[in-house]
Amino acid sequence: MVESPINGRTRLDFTIVNGGDDVSPSSVPPSNAGSDCGIVEFTREDVEALLNEKAKRKDRFNYKERCENMMDYIRRVKVCIKWFQDLEMNYSLEQERLKNSLELTQHKCAEIELLLKIKEEELNSIITEMRRNSTSLQEKLIKEESERMVAVESLEIEREARLNIERSHITLSEDLGKAQREIENANQKISSLNDMYKQLQDYIISLQQYNGKLHTELSSAEDEIKRIEKEKADAVENIALLRSQLTLSISSEEAAVKHNETLASKVASLRGELQQERDERDDQLSQVQTLTFELEKFKEATETSCTELNKLKLKANELEVKCSSKDNQIRELQGQLPIAEMKFQGLGISALETRMEFEEKQKFVDELQRRVADAELKVLEGERLRKKLHNTILELKGNIRVFCRVRPLLPDESCSTEGNIFSYPTSMEAYGRDIDLAQSSQKHSFTFDKVFTPEASQEEVFVEISQLVQSALDGYKVCIFAYGQTGSGKTYTMMGRPGHPKEKGLIPRSLEQIFQAKQSQQPQGWKYEMQVSMLEIYNETIRDLLSSNRLSSEGTRLENGTPGKQYTIKHDSSGNTHISDLTVVDVQSIEEVEFLLNQAANSRSVGKTQMNEQSSRSHFVFTLRIYGVNESTDQQVQGILNLIDLAGSERLSKSGSTGDRLKETQAINKSLSSLSDVIFALAKKEDHVPFRNSKLTYLLQPCLGGDSKTLMFVNISPDPTSAGESLCSLRFASRANACEIGTPRRQTNWRSSDSRSS
Repeated sequence: MVESPINGRTRLDFTIVNGGDDVSPSSVPPSNAGSDCGIVEFTREDVEALLNEKAKRKDRFNYKERCENMMDYIRRVKVCIKWFQDLEMNYSLEQERLKNSLELTQHKCAEIELLLKIKEEELNSIITEMRRNSTSLQEKLIKEESERMVAVESLEIEREARLNIERSHITLSEDLGKAQREIENANQKISSLNDMYKQLQDYIISLQQYNGKLHTELSSAEDEIKRIEKEKADAVENIALLRSQLTLSISSEEAAVKHNETLASKVASLRGELQQERDERDDQLSQVQTLTFELEKFKEATETSCTELNKLKLKANELEVKCSSKDNQIRELQGQLPIAEMKFQGLGISALETRMEFEEKQKFVDELQRRVADAELKVLEGERLRKKLHNTILELKGNIRVFCRVRPLLPDESCSTEGNIFSYPTSMEAYGRDIDLAQSSQKHSFTFDKVFTPEASQEEVFVEISQLVQSALDGYKVCIFAYGQTGSGKTYTMMGRPGHPKEKGLIPRSLEQIFQAKQSQQPQGWKYEMQVSMLEIYNETIRDLLSSNRLSSEGTRLENGTPGKQYTIKHDSSGNTHISDLTVVDVQSIEEVEFLLNQAANSRSVGKTQMNEQSSRSHFVFTLRIYGVNESTDQQVQGILNLIDLAGSERLSKSGSTGDRLKETQAINKSLSSLSDVIFALAKKEDHVPFRNSKLTYLLQPCLGGDSKTLMFVNISPDPTSAGESLCSLRFASRANACEIGTPRRQTNWRSSDSRSS
């Protein structure tokens, strides 16, 4: 047989036909190759021999014999092909059987998953019931704790009164004892002075042994002491004089010791220099010895070089003979050079063709890369359009937008053995929007408008809300608040880290953007006036952080003792919020606002707990009111930007709060629980929403139930020990994301002709 391609295709090897593996007779099932051939099995050698078999040509013109040989070869090839077809059929049957078994196992897995879901629902119902019981028990515990605190306070007051009476009695008895002791002390002073004189004499004698120079002064001092024994009143002054003299002598001794130390250091330095000179002399001697040794070696080397020169002359003669033979070989190669050049030209043409083919492939690759880049640009544009449409849909729906941010692990948390409890899906639909929490071998999935991983920077976070901040300049009410447990990074997200420009928070960056937009819109005829107010809600009490007279820690009286102001919250028919007697400051530049922010940060209530070194103990509310007028179109806009840093929820078992910290924790948890009740009522679209249950929810009423653009940051701690709190925060955020609060409305109007003329 002639091994030529058939129909433009080359024949496959036996190993390729069988998937690259050798098939032995024992590894394949036998098959029938036909009724006339019986059961035939083939090995790799049989197939190769059959394919490599060539036709026997005894007589070139005996076509009958050639046809018979060809028919016999075709019959054997058909038998082989039939064997392969039977083998392939057996394999397909085996594959079908495996598929059926796989479908059965999948069906069983689905049934098991259904059972697991039913069990999970039952467990969730049990967990919810237990949580309700725990909340009721916690409320009872809080009530009992408050009653116990009241009883403890009254008991402490009674104890203090009794202690005061006992203290007064003790002080009177102490005064009587003091009077008696003073009489005894007056009698003992004379004897103590005598003892002191004797001790001084012993001390002076001991000093005489150490210092010979002061012998004369000590003898005069002894004479003076003997004379002073007669006059006890003058003895104290002489003793003081002696002490001063002794200190002078001791200082002179110390000076002498220091002088001796300096001399000793100089002697040591001179000894070191002398030793250095000796070392240099020894080095020079060793160099002289090495030079003499090298000179002897050089003499020996000259003798050996002479002998080598003679040898080289002999080798040169031999090389001349070899050069003559090489010249002959070069002449022969020159004769072969034209033939090689012709072959090289042929190779050059083939290389040029391959180069052209390579350039075409390179152009094709460049075109593909360009298409990939265009596709990536289209994906980015589509993502921007998706975000824009998503924001528009949310505005039309009136939903609360929710961003989730997971802070990085702290150094003392990285040693945990439980691993990372958060994962972030990477599919196209879920990327950047989904987050999974693993707790107790259960996986909880949540979807938000945006999810920031621990690697996200402050700038990346601000880019996502920059358009929302711009809406405040356009005349919308905007509210952004941070929610989460203690130590989850809320204050860092809102305020940033002082002294680090790259880590500025959302509040400083929002103000920078607003003032930059104010400058850029001046050529278009816009003029803006801005007012700033800052307050905190501490233990259900409003505090003005910009007031010149700050409240004391009790929150009821000022530092100068005058009664404190009672701030009341009022909402008008337009949905605007007013707080009586709250300080409102007109600002013209970003520097003025930064100064006010620093003042408010220093005045805010901060405390230390077991969970956080500097824990915010109050809800911080920053409000920027914007009034804009376009002189050319007489259009007016009124925007409000509320930026809120909520205090963190915490558990007493973890925070270890006591005393004032305990009262603060109870007030914080109560206000956050009221916020959860409001969100739950809004999600269920109930008729009554309990905004008045706390100062925080009543202050946020226009943002949660009005025509405001509201964004919530839920901050999460990656610490595995805080997984329970993180799960509660994520569930609350998911519930808030489903709330519909109304369509945002822009506050604009037009100035009348009278106002324009004025």
